[in-house]
Parts: sequence; C-alpha cells; structure tokens
Amino acid sequence: MSIEISQKIDAVGKQILSGARNELYLNMRFLDLALSSLNFVMNTNTYGLGTDGFNLYFDPQYLVDLYRIDRIKINRAYLHNVFHCVFRHLLKQGRREKRLWDLACDIATEHVIDGLNHRSIRYPRNAFRANCYGTLEKKLKVLTAEKIYKLFVEEELQEYKIRKLEKEFRIDDHSLWPKPPENDNQPPSSAMQQLNDKWQEISEKMQTELETFSKEASNGEGELADELAVENRERYDYKAFLRKFAVLREEMQVDMDSFDYVFYNYGLTLYGNMPLIEPQEFKEVHKIEEFVIVIDTSMSCSGELVKTFLEQTYHILAETESFFRKIHIRILQCDEKVQSDVKITCQEELKEYMENFQVIGNGGTDFRPAFEYVQGLIDHKEFIHLKGMLYFTDGYGYYPRRKPPYDIAFVFMEEDYSDVAVPPWAMKLIIEKEALEEETALRLDYELIEQGMKYEY
Repeated sequence: MSIEISQKIDAVGKQILSGARNELYLNMRFLDLALSSLNFVMNTNTYGLGTDGFNLYFDPQYLVDLYRIDRIKINRAYLHNVFHCVFRHLLKQGRREKRLWDLACDIATEHVIDGLNHRSIRYPRNAFRANCYGTLEKKLKVLTAEKIYKLFVEEELQEYKIRKLEKEFRIDDHSLWPKPPENDNQPPSSAMQQLNDKWQEISEKMQTELETFSKEASNGEGELADELAVENRERYDYKAFLRKFAVLREEMQVDMDSFDYVFYNYGLTLYGNMPLIEPQEFKEVHKIEEFVIVIDTSMSCSGELVKTFLEQTYHILAETESFFRKIHIRILQCDEKVQSDVKITCQEELKEYMENFQVIGNGGTDFRPAFEYVQGLIDHKEFIHLKGMLYFTDGYGYYPRRKPPYDIAFVFMEEDYSDVAVPPWAMKLIIEKEALEEETALRLDYELIEQGMKYEY
C-alpha cells in the first residue's frame, strides 16, 4: 500500500469518527470533554475499535463496512470506548480473571448506553440482551463492572454461556488496555497514574454536568448518573486512616539514621572496639497506641463480613511498624447497648480474639451508648492517649450530638448503608465488600506461597 493511499484511508476513518463524535455531542453535551479526550489513530491490527485511554485506535476497513451498514453502531462503539475510560475499566482489572473482567466491563457499559434515550445511539434490544439485563437488575442495585464480575464468579459461568455473552456484548478491542501490576504491592506506573487522574477528573466533571445542567433533559440518563455516583464516590484509604491514629513518641530502639558511619568506623579502627560516636538509642516513631473498634451488631451485615473487616484491621495493625510493644485497643459490640467489651494489649490477644470471634446481640441501633461507654473509660483513666474510634455499621441509628475528644469514623459497606445523618464532625469510610474479600484472598495466597503450598482460586 502506497503512502498516499494509506493517508487517504486514514483520513476517511478519522472523518467517520469525527462525524460520530459531533453527533454524540449534539445529543449529549455533558460528554463534551470525554468525547474530545481521545486522539484518532489508524491501526489495522485493531479488532474494530479499541482504546488505551489516550488514543482511539481504529481499523479503517471495519469503520467503512460498519458505516455502510448502520451509522448508529459506529456512534455506539465510539461511546462504548469512551465509557470504558470514564468508568476506568482499563485500570481496575487487578487480580481478576481477564476474560470475565472484559465481559463484565462490556455488559456494564452497554447497559448504560442502552439506558440513554437518544436518537444517535438508540437501538432495539433483542430478547437475550433484555433478559440478561433483567436478571442482573434483580440482583444488583447498580450494574457496575465490579459487581457483575463478582456475580459471574459466584455463579461459575459455563463456557457456552460466556461465549454467548461475549458474542452479544463484545464491541471493542481490550488488548490495548494497560496491563495490571504483577503484584498488589507494586505501585502503578506514572503513565497509569496519569491516565487514572485524567479520566477521574473527566468523570467528576461529567457527573457535575449531569447533576446540574442536564437535569431537565433527563433522557434516560439515570443509569449513567448512578454509575458515575458509584465510581466517583469518595473512598478513604483504610491504611491511611489508621495512620491518623498514630502517636508520635520515642521508643527504645537503635536509630540507624542518626550517626556518621565514617567517624564510627574510624573509632573502631583507631581504638579497637571503641567507636567515637555511638548511635542514639531513642528514635521518634509514629505507631498506633490506643483506639476503639465498635461493631454494630444490629446491622444487616453477616457475622462473616464483620469478621472479615476485623481480620483486615488486625493484619494492617500487625504490620511491623504499626504496633507499640504495649498497646491498648478496646473492641466493643453494641446494638442499643454495649453487649461486649474486650481489651487487647498485644498482637497475641488480638489474634486469639479473632480466632474465637462471635457476634453478640441483634437489637435496635443506637450509637450513643458506645460513646458514653468510651467516655467512662476515659474518665476512669483507662485511656490516656485515645486517638480515635472505628464504628463498623450500616448507619441506621441515633448519633451523638457533640463531637468526642478523639477522631471518629463510621465505616460502611458499599452494599447497603445510610450516611445521611452522619454528623459533620465524623469521617465516613466506604469499604467495598469485594475489596475486603480480595484482600483477604491475597493475604491467604501469600501465606500459602510462603509455606510452599499451591492455592487454587
């Protein structure tokens, strides 16, 4: 193929995509920034259309053939790729099985597109697609890729069903998506971080547009608004939050950063075993010393879920630099009254508590008794440097009116919670059930690997 012909084909492909972009923009102004954030790049090795988050790659022959058949399908394919970026599907695979993750992303994206009532993308649903949506909607409030994937894993989809779903929902080429880090401890590359920041900003601006300027139009944009609300919901880093409880204090240990090795070794050389400068024996460190964990035993969450939360808390605390040699943690179980109070002073006690954990009480919900109980502990000098409280709950209950003299965070599961009445002085942590379970599975995997065993998922 000559350069001139290649340039003409490239120009035709870009013209088709530009037309699709303009038509989508005219119908959906809130997509302005998202639609214009992908450069068009010809790539004959691409399966139709595909994106890496920066460019939209296209096979010109695919575009020309599809344009002749139905221009609306080009609009939908364009929007499909854009929504993958808006929802950051490209960056969220993690340890998930790629084939099922790709399928979940495609279904979640198509569900949103099918919910938009605009002429430029309107296409009749066949019975299979409608039935698939109906089945998922009965089980999930919002059809996010993460929740669809989890459902597929739980149901152990048969190969024939996977192929059938792929035939219906596969629209684009996912081979261009960034590869996930080899392990969860590996930080994202600068390019992946840049990509995430770029599309998170676009996603948040789109959500603002939908919530303000596009309210009156409201052409079936409810699913999109719900999806954006879930994706853009503020989440706290659990480890970072626990670090807020850290207390700066001196601990007896050798501070290897406080002395000069040159003078130290010179003294040993000159005088035998007499160094000129000894390292300092005290070092200021940030470690968790005192805090409270309260479990709302009236909540709808299962005991297993509560235990999973406690296990994750334990393993975060059990990291080398997290504990003082002496700690003071109180784990309370409370419904309308405090049902249990366990004092933890060392890792061994916390581990033993976890191994024998049982939920106590299932009455109504009132957060105030736990706060009153903790204040009593403070008054009786049980706590000296209490920094904070984690309250694991669904949020349905009575809150105290005044802020206590320590940090407080109400920890909610993403599935079912109410944070409307949370006081402004309290923090809110939204924890995904899937994230907790995946973290637990990852920890077990590492432990078994260390033991020389094979763990099958």
